[in-house]
Amino acid sequence: MSKATIYDVAGAARVSLATVSRAINNPEKVKPETRERVLRVIEELGYKPNAFAKGLASRKSTTVAVVVPDMSRASIAEMMNGIADIARVYKYSILLYVLESEDASEEDILREIIAAQVDGILYLNDEITSPQYEFLRTIKNTYQIPVVLTNTFYPEDDEIPSVSIDYERAGYEITKKLLDEGRKHIYMVSTVRKYMVNDLKEAGYLRAMNESGLEPKVMRTSGRISINTEHFNEYFKDNKVDGVIAVRDSIAISFMNVAFENDVRIPEDIGVCGFQNTKYARLARPQLSCVDLPIYDMGAVGMRLLTKLMNKEEVTDRVIKLPHSIVLRKTTL
Repeated sequence: MSKATIYDVAGAARVSLATVSRAINNPEKVKPETRERVLRVIEELGYKPNAFAKGLASRKSTTVAVVVPDMSRASIAEMMNGIADIARVYKYSILLYVLESEDASEEDILREIIAAQVDGILYLNDEITSPQYEFLRTIKNTYQIPVVLTNTFYPEDDEIPSVSIDYERAGYEITKKLLDEGRKHIYMVSTVRKYMVNDLKEAGYLRAMNESGLEPKVMRTSGRISINTEHFNEYFKDNKVDGVIAVRDSIAISFMNVAFENDVRIPEDIGVCGFQNTKYARLARPQLSCVDLPIYDMGAVGMRLLTKLMNKEEVTDRVIKLPHSIVLRKTTL
């Protein structure tokens, strides 16, 4: 008697347990090439379907794919808490896909998500280009999988619903705060890698600086401390700085550390602001002034919106902008 299990078949065929079960019990729900591969592996291994495999096909469950850029960011972890809490209420299963992978491209990962036959996709990547958006539209329209953009949006189209904040306005407001302190040499510290949401933060900064008749100064660096520390040290040598707005809290705190090493007083000499209000902003000394993003709420509202789409409920507001605020602490006057 064969000792092969459904797990062996799924592993050899490179598919999920549910796909093996569908290939056996509901073959019309599986792509022909996938079904043929599964059946070929079943024959090779001598697998005998049992009640467990049949149960998988009949069991009603909802699986959501959550796509994140990487798991090292504190903001992603907090957003996942909001997603997980709503998923728990509805008894959803979550499959997590991380885009920062050396083994697969984003397109490969999205194809893997399609193959997993998920019921919906939450896309948390804040870097969204036209090709990426078009690929997500293809997933939505061709495979009938609802998609919600979370912590980002595509300004040229609202076919795919989104949950975010008004990043341009937030960039404008935090810049005005430093301008109101009388600072004139304010830098926006952004990333070398292009992110749509960072472009919007920069746009708000540029608007505030131009209205004040001051020269905008955008510095681009890396989110990696080993790289941006060197960049900041170089800037202190040749540039006058009295204000810094960083697109991430971690970059702002990295800047502060270099400032202290150069005997710069914060906030007396340089006012510093972050743009997330993660736990690191509260742990920093001095505590970091920030644009407060409703990070947990973005995850929770994104999952709730996806629930409506999966249940085929009417969605009238396809671009949701949650309110943000400015939290002033010890790095500003």
